[in-house]
Amino acid sequence: MWYKLIRPLLFALDPEFSHNLTLGVLEKLHQCGAFSSVPLMPSSLSVNCFGLTFPNPIGLAAGLDKNGECVPAWQSFGFGFVEIGTVTPRPQAGNSKPRLFRLPANEAVINRMGFNNKGVDYLVQRVASYKRTCPLGINIGKNKDTPLEAAAQDYLACFQKVYALADYVTVNLSSPNTPGLKSLQHGEMLRSIIIPLKNEQERLSGTLGKKVPILVKISPDLEAEELKLIVNDLLDLQIEGIIATNTTIKRDATLMPRYAKEEGGLSGKPLFRASTEVVRKIHQLAGSDLPIIAVGGVSSVLEAKEKFAAGAKLVQLYSGLIYQGPGLVTEITQALAK
Repeated sequence: MWYKLIRPLLFALDPEFSHNLTLGVLEKLHQCGAFSSVPLMPSSLSVNCFGLTFPNPIGLAAGLDKNGECVPAWQSFGFGFVEIGTVTPRPQAGNSKPRLFRLPANEAVINRMGFNNKGVDYLVQRVASYKRTCPLGINIGKNKDTPLEAAAQDYLACFQKVYALADYVTVNLSSPNTPGLKSLQHGEMLRSIIIPLKNEQERLSGTLGKKVPILVKISPDLEAEELKLIVNDLLDLQIEGIIATNTTIKRDATLMPRYAKEEGGLSGKPLFRASTEVVRKIHQLAGSDLPIIAVGGVSSVLEAKEKFAAGAKLVQLYSGLIYQGPGLVTEITQALAK
């Protein structure tokens, strides 16, 4: 209810300023002890996946909290898991502004942020200070100025630094806002990233006594044969899970004309059908051998249920949270518990 009252004020502001303001307020409220309690979830909502136990299957998608500054707030809203990032080895400013656009008529967002973040060392410092009540995923990427042929070094550097604090690590190979990044989803480029991470996973699991699952986040814009090859490669590489999907670069005639030609990744309702179809195809190809976290266009109970029906084990929210507010988490979890 309260979000409906303040949303017009937030939407009257520049989208990126509003985003940063909201995170700043959440951080201050945490410092005042506002997020000390976490909603109790019925045991029937618990999900076991990737060797982890999730108190409920609704999570926060990466991108809203790139630096891990508001984890206690997300937990208090009732999320069953939280994914932060994308984080890179070194801090970077991201792409030039404006780079974030709301499309209210479409309940959509276009962003070309470009992995703006304060660097992995800052994120690790923040995460280490929190009391955790649900699984935490950390989404890693490469710096923009790192050549593609050296990308594996960036992913490995981040992986090593976040491993001890993460419950799972997501390898972001599909953002449309870092030049050339999506080419890392394919063939030998994919293997050059994942094989060193799997080797390091084995080493660190022996050293630290815990095996942190590795997930890969893919694009919704893949052709059917591309998707089949990627799924086969991920199965062969023994990746623990897949996140489907990232944002799309495709546009259709229904988008608000003012923003239809803006470059960047489109998320929200216009992405729902395409991302759900990718989930369905992955499930048909891999079944339970490649558990799926579905993300893309979920803003209602019905849409969350459709993701599960397509084969998802878990579902994440992003743009739906912007338009509906944190009450959406409770709305979905309560419906799933019935």
